[in-house]
Amino acid sequence: MSNTPSDLLYAETHEWLRVDENGIGYIGISDFAQEQLGDIVYVELPDVGTDIVQGEEAAVVESVKAASDIYSPVSGTVVEINEALNDNPEIVNEDVYGRGWFFAVEMFDPDATDHLLSPDDYDAVCDGEQGD
Repeated sequence: MSNTPSDLLYAETHEWLRVDENGIGYIGISDFAQEQLGDIVYVELPDVGTDIVQGEEAAVVESVKAASDIYSPVSGTVVEINEALNDNPEIVNEDVYGRGWFFAVEMFDPDATDHLLSPDDYDAVCDGEQGD
């Protein structure tokens, strides 16, 4: 079973969201996603200042197995990107819920997270996909 921290919210497309005390949403991919992808070799991040829309492609991650779009779990303006991933994309594999975050957004509506999954609900989604 994947590691699913209880302080995060999750999208069915395997992204996580951590909202800090200032209402900034940090976004990355789940442990389940990085396990499925394998060794991450490249990450393409959005530009700071870009407006992104919930459910739309915001970044790309490439691994030894495949390339995958990263969808934003919330709408907002990108205020920070994890520049460390440009030179060291393997950080995603090493610390997926810590140093492996992708980008941060100032959310248009910080309360618009009802569509996201709790850790238990997300685990159920992952269990269903492993059973395929």
